[in-house]
Order: sequence, then structure tokens, then C-alpha cells
Amino acid sequence: MAETQTNGQEVLETREWLDSLDYVLTKGGPDRAGRLLQQLALHARRSAGVNLPFTATTPYQNTIPSRQQAPFPGSQEMERRIKSLVRWNALAMVVRANKLQEGIGGHISTFASSATLYEVAFNHFLQARTESGDRDIVYFQGHAAPGIYARAYLEGRIPKEKLVNFRRELKEGGGLSSYPHPWLMQDFWEFPTVSMGLGPIQAIYHARFIKYLENRGLKESRGGRVWAFLGDGEMDEPESLGSITLASRERLDNLIFVVNCNLQRLDGPVRGNGKIIQELEAIFRGAGWNVIKVIWGGDWDSLIQNDRDGLLVRRMGEITDGQYQKFFVESGAYFRQNFFGTDPRLLKMVEHLSDEQLARMRLGGHDPIKVHAAFRAAVDHRGTPTVILAKTIKGYGLGEAGEGKNITHQQKKLNEEELSMFRSRFGIPVPDEELHEAPFYRPSDDSAEIRYMQERRKNLGGYLPERKVRSTPIKPVSDTHFEEFFKGTDGREVSTTMVFVRLLAKLLRDPEVGKLIVPIIPDEARTFGMEALFRQVGIYSSVGQLYEPVDMDTLLYYKEAKDGQILEEGITEAGSMCSLIAAGTAYANHGINTIPFFIYYSMFGFQRIGDLIWAAADMRARGFLIGGTAGRTTLAGEGLQHQDGHSHVLALSVPNLMAYDPAFAYEIGVIIQDGIRRMYVEGESVFYYLTVTNEPLPMPSMPPGTDVREGILKGLYRFNKSDKTDAKLHAQLLGSGTIMFEVLKAQKILEEKYGVAADVWSVTSYKELYREGNDCERWNMLHPGQTPRVPYVTEKLKDAPGVFVAASDYMKVLPESICQWVPGKLVSLGTDGFGRSENRAALRDFFEVDAKHIVIATLGALAREKQITGDVVRQAIQDLGVNPEKANPTIS
Repeated sequence: MAETQTNGQEVLETREWLDSLDYVLTKGGPDRAGRLLQQLALHARRSAGVNLPFTATTPYQNTIPSRQQAPFPGSQEMERRIKSLVRWNALAMVVRANKLQEGIGGHISTFASSATLYEVAFNHFLQARTESGDRDIVYFQGHAAPGIYARAYLEGRIPKEKLVNFRRELKEGGGLSSYPHPWLMQDFWEFPTVSMGLGPIQAIYHARFIKYLENRGLKESRGGRVWAFLGDGEMDEPESLGSITLASRERLDNLIFVVNCNLQRLDGPVRGNGKIIQELEAIFRGAGWNVIKVIWGGDWDSLIQNDRDGLLVRRMGEITDGQYQKFFVESGAYFRQNFFGTDPRLLKMVEHLSDEQLARMRLGGHDPIKVHAAFRAAVDHRGTPTVILAKTIKGYGLGEAGEGKNITHQQKKLNEEELSMFRSRFGIPVPDEELHEAPFYRPSDDSAEIRYMQERRKNLGGYLPERKVRSTPIKPVSDTHFEEFFKGTDGREVSTTMVFVRLLAKLLRDPEVGKLIVPIIPDEARTFGMEALFRQVGIYSSVGQLYEPVDMDTLLYYKEAKDGQILEEGITEAGSMCSLIAAGTAYANHGINTIPFFIYYSMFGFQRIGDLIWAAADMRARGFLIGGTAGRTTLAGEGLQHQDGHSHVLALSVPNLMAYDPAFAYEIGVIIQDGIRRMYVEGESVFYYLTVTNEPLPMPSMPPGTDVREGILKGLYRFNKSDKTDAKLHAQLLGSGTIMFEVLKAQKILEEKYGVAADVWSVTSYKELYREGNDCERWNMLHPGQTPRVPYVTEKLKDAPGVFVAASDYMKVLPESICQWVPGKLVSLGTDGFGRSENRAALRDFFEVDAKHIVIATLGALAREKQITGDVVRQAIQDLGVNPEKANPTIS
């Protein structure tokens, strides 16, 4: 009896508190109610030690109650019809492609689940240009590309012939790329995305870069936003979530993530035994984001409003995503029994609904009113970034063909009956006799649907996606910035890293180009000797410097400023690369010719962030990647993890990347000067990779001759010719980077001890030589009977006598890439294998790229040519102190 009275008392107290809270909500609104609840929690903790259980999530319901939804400004019926047309043409595009050619692929289901998200965005939010001139930056989900193409077709921007050639880009008249690829469709796509997490992290750094431009006065703040449309499965990629705290820390309220939570990835549920929306809510809320959940459509509103005791919301939160997926594919009767049938009170709530009505209860991501309300709240939100978690059904509308099923991601074909069902469901006026062809359908230009969608886009400033170059070329950079480096250092030792930093400092002082330069450093400025730039141009901070740095009394203190120019990214090569991409594409996205210089440990470049470098290439990014402390043997003491002997080999894979391994200061000057000309004066879609080292060495002056500059840029020139004119033995030594100085030592030994006249060639770019050589080979193959073209390597070395030996701080395969065009057998020395912790001399001996090994390789080549005996080589091995039985560095 006492227990009953106690429970009754609790019920009464609870009701009084709830009534009181309702009163506060009515009189003071949600903000006042929220403050009151915080005060109550604080009071309970202080006075009685009551600790409320921690939760990072809110109940499994919509963040925005129906009564707080912004009114829908358009015609729901008209937009439904337009969406149906887009869906049909997207479907037809993939189905037709696979009818014409088996296995050509394509994806139907992703866009089917996200069609409402995109249509509401296109009709009401995505600004191609605002009244003040700004625009929205949009990262589209790659697998939704057919829907984006289908809409552009209705807009009249893509002809039917190109839709026919979806995924067949080499057909006459051209086609459409599988996913967003600016390299292939440079007037349409802006950002390459698919399910790899590259879109989310780029969107974050792009939003931050916009703030950077605004705070530095390079761009006015005009309200443009960055939108990223993502998939819930994609959020498992480390890049998707790895930088979300940057967005909240920088208060990027110009950033909106829209995560299409259709609960499925390729093979099955994203979280079959959990709830991906709740998991993502906890992650983003914990990171300081504004989270908006769009879970239930308007069909659920009355049920939720009448759920006075929270039974329904509790039941919603109990069910796993895997079970929700089962509900999506089963009947209304199954839904009633298994969702509501666990409690008689729940069954009572839906007794007025038929099984058919239950089966058609929409999710929030398919309800344009709910989606619009979420987008409006996101756009109006200030102070933090926003993520919208919209629940959808993968393959929505495909019915038995694949709606909500595990196979739906790979769905590419529909039979005639399935096409008929889809056509009827969405009211597409395609006759039965044409159905088997899955024809495209576009109403006339004066139809109500076309006029409506054109008017909506006109009001939003034009079409999206659309890529155009908005900048004008800059003037050539003055020669005066580079003359110092052409003169050499007169015996003074400097590293090529110091040379680069000196050149960068001079460029930053240029009155025209200086403000456009964006130095990007992942927490290694002091390693590269760049701390002087802290004082010169400052480190960017959106809030300035709110503290007194510990080194304030020194000349080169850590200076942060709101208009700072350096992007000091911390320990994140991926984030730094995203900043380079944002700066390197600003010429198109923002009409500003920013020139990024991203310097980093070369070992932490290509092998760590190769995907992002490839994305930069696809995106036609411009700028300079500077691989610092480069090479396998120049970074003394650091060992395996830090020593790079393969980045130049990996650079071969990126078609529009110019890769150079300069040895001398003047080479760096020539390359950077010409790079700025090509990218920012001539507007070429290339970007650069330069490796620099930390070994102090004397920098010579540029040799005389008109062909030196040409040779530096093309990849090869003769640095010096042997003075030993009477020699009978000859050799051509090819050197690169810091190993060039070992080659010069070897030249001297060969001449003085072994009577070999050795010429030394500087190879600044094996990649350029490889590319040009293959270009000649291809032309010759396709033009038989015409005068063959001669590769640059062959032309330069054709009169060079003797044997050929190449040495670099990279894998042997790098010099070997040009061996077919060298007029003689090329002996390649390189640094195959794992690095070691040692000093430079020991490392070069271990990897067999030091002067004595170059000498032995040269003598060995001469012996094979029968110009000397093997005894000479054996004696040299003994005299030079080389152990012929030492372990092979490649496998040790």
C-alpha cells in the first residue's frame, strides 16, 4: 500500500513539474526553459550532490518540433513533380547504360534516398550568387552524381546525348564521368568526391580558408556557405571526422554538413546493432557542432505530439538500425505487430491507421517540409558549424527492385515490370511501348515544371554545380627576387631548405604577389628554419592572440594575428593538404590567385596523403608542395619512419604534377619562377612538387650557357665538363638533389686516381624526362614514315662518351625510368630499402650512394665494356674500403 502511495505521489509530482515547465515554455520560450533546467541541475548538484547521468545524445526524434518549423515557401506539388522527373531520368541514365553495355555500372539507390535533400537545397538554399556577389561552395555526394546530371538535363545544361553516354566518356560527342571529376568535366564539377572522406575534410578546411581570406582582406564577407552532402557509411573514414573540432574551434558557422543516413553501406547496415544517427549526434555534439536530426516525417507528428508519457519516443530509441531496415522492406502489418505491438498503449496510438497507411509513414529525409525546416535552421544558425542528420531509405521508390535491401547499393538494372511500377508511382508520362528503352523525359521549356525550376535557380543566382575560372592572370614576378640565387653563395654552406625559405621571404615582401602567398606548415616551421616568418607575416588566428607567448621577449616569437598569413596547421598533413587545395583552387572558386606553398617532411607527403594529392590534381589545383628534409640519407638520426626514398617514384603517378629534385639554389629559383609563370600568368592546370634538404652545402653559381635554364625545367643539363681532355676513359655521371655533391666527389676521384674523364649532369626531374620520352615514343608509333622525334635525354647525351651512371637519394627505379633513352647502358644507384638511424656518411655508405660507390659503379661499367680489367675494380673496392660482403640494403 505504501509503495502504491509513493508511486502515486511521484506521478503527481512529475505532473506538477511538467505543467510548470509547460508554463515556462509558454511564457518564456525554449531559451528561458533551457536556462531554468541548467539552473536546476546546477542547484541539485551543489546542494545535494545529485549527478545527472551524462548523455551526449537527445531522444530519437526530430530536433525541430513541428510547431517550430519554418513555413515552406514553395509549391510542394510542383517540387514533387520536378523531383519525380529528376528521379526518373537519373534511373533511366543508369539502366540505359547497363542495357547498352553490360557491367558499365552506376548507382541508383544513393540518389533515390537523397533526392528530397537535394531538391529542397536546389530550390531554396544553394546560392550560385548572392545579391552581394558571394556564392555557396557545394560538395556533392559522389554516388548521387546521376541525380545531379538528371537535374542539369532538365535545366537544359546537359544534352540528352551526354546522358546516353553516362560512364562512356570516350564516345563521339563525349559523355559523363562516373563521379564528380573536375579534370574530366572542368565546366561542371568543382570538387571530386565519393565515399572516401575527402569531401568532409576538404569542406572544413575550405570553410576555414574563406574566413582566412576575409580576415586578411582578400575577400569581403558576403554570406556564402560551404555545404557538404555526405553518406552515413562515409563517416567511418578517418578523414570524415578527423578535423571536426577545427570547425567548431574556428566557429565556422559558414559550414553545413548534410549526412544522408539511409542506414546502409555497400554490403549491409552501417550500424546493424546500433544507431548511426545517435552515434554521429554524440560525436558532433561533443565536438561543439550544432546538430539537427531529421528522423520522422510529418506523418508522425500527431503521434509524437500525443505521446504524453514518452512511450513512443522510448520505443523509437530501442530499435536498432538493422531492425529499422527490416521494417522498411516488410508490410504495414509486420510494422504494426513488431514496432507497436510490444505495448498495448502503443497499439492504441495507431489503431486509427490502416496497415497501408503505416507502411507509407515517411521518414524525415523524404519529407520536404522537415528538410526545409532543418536547412533553414542551419542557415540561420550563428556561432558554430551545423550537421544535419537526415534519416532516409536507400533505394527509396524502387519498391521490390531494391528499396531498403542490402543489394540496393549495387542496383543497376530494372526489368520492365519494375520500370512500370516506378513510372506509375512517380507519374512519368512514358508509354508502355517505350518503357523497355527506359527513355529520358523532359517537358517542354514552357511547361510549368521547367519554368518553376528555372525561376528558382534564377532567384538563387544561377546554376550549380558550375565551375568557371573567375580570376585574371597576375603579372610576371620580378626577376630581382631570383637573381641572388643565380649567383651562388661564394663558398658559404647553406641547405636547399634555407634557400627556399629565403626565396619565400623575398616573395612575401613583393608588393604585388606577396599578399597572395599562403605559407602552409604542419607544425614544422622551426624544423625548416622558417620561424623568422612568424614575425614577418604572422600566423593566422581567427581570434588574434589572446595570450602572451612564452618567447615574447625574443625576436622570433610565436606571433598569432587575425590577419596572419601563415597557416600553421598543427600535426595534420591531411588538413594542411586540404588548405593547399582550398588555396590552390581559389582562382576558380573565389576569383583570387592565392599561391600556396605547403612545406612538410617529404616522407609524410605522398605515402600519407596520396589520395588528397590525387584529388588536388583532379581539381586542377595550383601551388607548390615542398618536400622538406627529403631523401633517404639526408635526415641524419631520424631513421626508418622519417626517411623518404620513394616520393618521387610516387609522384610519377600524378599526371599534372611537376616533380623536381633540385641540387642547387639557382635551380630552385628557376623552377619556382617558371612555376608561378605557368600556373598564375599562363593559367596552366599544373602544380609542383619540389624536394629540399637540410644538409648545408656550398651553392655554386649558375653555369653560363643559354640552355641551362631550359635544361633545369626539362629535367637535365650538363653541370660541368671534365677538364681531363687527354683521357682514354670516359664516364657520364648523373646526379640529383643532395647526392649531387657525392657525384662531384666521385668525379674528382675518378679523374685523379683512375684516369677517367667524367662529366657531371644535373637531373632536376626524372619525371619530366620520363614524360617527354614517352611522348616522343607515342608520336613515333602513331606517325610511321615521318621523321622520328628524338627524346630530350637522347638528344642531350648523344655525343657524351663513355659509360652512364646515375645516383640519387631515391629508389633505383627512378633513374631507370629513363634508361631506354640513354645512349648506352645506365647503371642506377639508389636507396631501395628501409631507412636507418645514422649520420649522413654512414647512411650513404649503407645504401651505396656515396662517392666511393659511385666510383666503383663507374669502374664496373667500364670493365663490362672491356675498357678496363676486373682487377682494377677489385683493387678500387679494396682501396676505397668497401666491404663486398656487406648486407644488401634493399632487404636488410
